[in-house]
Amino acid sequence: MKFGIERLLADPALRAPLEGKRVALLAHPASVTADLTHSLDALAACPGIRLSAAFGPQHGLKGDKQDNMMETPDEVDPRLGIPVFSLYGEVRRPSGQMMSTFDVVLVDLQDLGCRIYTFVTTLLYMLEAAAEHGKAVWVLDRPNPAGRPVEGTLLLPGWESFVGAGPMVMRHGLTLGEMGHWFIKHYNLDVDYRVIKMEGYDPESAPGFGWPTDRAWINPSPNAPNLSMARAYAGTVMLEGATLSEGRGTTRPLELFGAPDIDARAVLGEMERFAPQWLAGTAIREVHFEPTFHKHAGQLCNGLQFHPELGFYDHHAFRPWRLQALAFKAIRRIYPEYDLWRDFPYEYVFDKLAIDVINGGPALREWVDDADSKAGDLDAIAAPDEAEWLEGTRTCRLY
Repeated sequence: MKFGIERLLADPALRAPLEGKRVALLAHPASVTADLTHSLDALAACPGIRLSAAFGPQHGLKGDKQDNMMETPDEVDPRLGIPVFSLYGEVRRPSGQMMSTFDVVLVDLQDLGCRIYTFVTTLLYMLEAAAEHGKAVWVLDRPNPAGRPVEGTLLLPGWESFVGAGPMVMRHGLTLGEMGHWFIKHYNLDVDYRVIKMEGYDPESAPGFGWPTDRAWINPSPNAPNLSMARAYAGTVMLEGATLSEGRGTTRPLELFGAPDIDARAVLGEMERFAPQWLAGTAIREVHFEPTFHKHAGQLCNGLQFHPELGFYDHHAFRPWRLQALAFKAIRRIYPEYDLWRDFPYEYVFDKLAIDVINGGPALREWVDDADSKAGDLDAIAAPDEAEWLEGTRTCRLY
C-alpha cells in the first residue's frame, strides 16, 4: 500500500497542480515515507515542488516537547532556509503573515483517531485560515491506527477547545483526510481542499485493522510509542484529567494507569463484577511502576496495563472509552472519597475540570460519581451519540 505522501512523490500528474506554486508542509516526526525519509526532505528533493515554509503542530515539527502545554518557538530550517512556524507557540491558529508564505499547504500528519489528539484541531484551524486567505489545503492521507469503530459522547455546544474541535465523539473512526471533509461540511467552509488518498488501504482488515503492520511505527508525539497505545488512547487519554498516573515517566505511557494508594487487583475485580462486557477485546495485567517524572514521580504505583495486541485483541469488541470509564467507576466504588479528578488548567481551559474538557461535557464524570448509576446508564448516554456520528460521517469516508 501507499500513503498519500508516497503517491504524491511517485505520480507527476498528482503533483502537476503544484507547478509554479509556493508549497508549505505541516508535519511532525512521523511524517515519513515507507523508507523513513522525512516528508520535508522528500518534498525538497522532488522535482516541481518549491517549498516555501513549514509548520509544526503540538510537540513541534521535531516532536521534542514532552508534555502538554509546552510551547515550541518559530525557527528557520538550517538546511532549506525556509521559515518553520509553530502552531503550538505564540499562536494556535496560523496568522495572516504565516498564510502569506505559501499558496498550497500539504498536511502530512499521522493522527491517532481520537478527538482530543490536537492534530485534528490544527487541521480545522488551517482550513479556516485557508478559507479566509484564499489558500489551498491538501491532506496527504495516512491510516487511522484505531480503525473504523466509534465510541464516546458528542462534544456539547460551548465545550469547544483545542482538544475539542467540534461535536465529534472521542474515537472518531476517520482518517485525517476524511476529517477534513467533515469539517468543511459541518462548518460550511469555502476552501480549495483535496485529499491525496492512500492506495490499498482497508481499515477493516486483519491484522492491523487500520494500521499496516509492515510499516515502522514512528511516534507522532512523544508519548505515542506504539500501536497498542494508539488503540487504547481514546480511553486512556482521560487519565490526563485524573490524579492517577497514565504512565508518563515510564516506557509505556497511555497504555496503563495506577497510583501509590490503590489496590489494582481489587480494582480489576470490581471492574469484572460491575461491567464484565466492557473488558472484552484486550488482555489486562496488573503492573507496578515508578514514574521518573509527572504524576507520582519517584513513587511505586500499583495499576493495570491494557494489551490490545496479538491474539488478545478483538478489534470490534474492544471499547477503550468504556473500559477506562469502568476503571474510574471501580475506583470510585471501592474508594468513595478518593480524590480522583485533577483540578488544573488543561489545554489553556481554566474554568472547567480537565476530565470534562477532555470529554466535551460532564456526563462521564457525573456517571462515575453517581453511586447509583449502572453500566447501562452510560450506554444510554453514549449509544445515541455514536449512532448520530456514524450516520453524519458516512458520506465523508473515502475507503
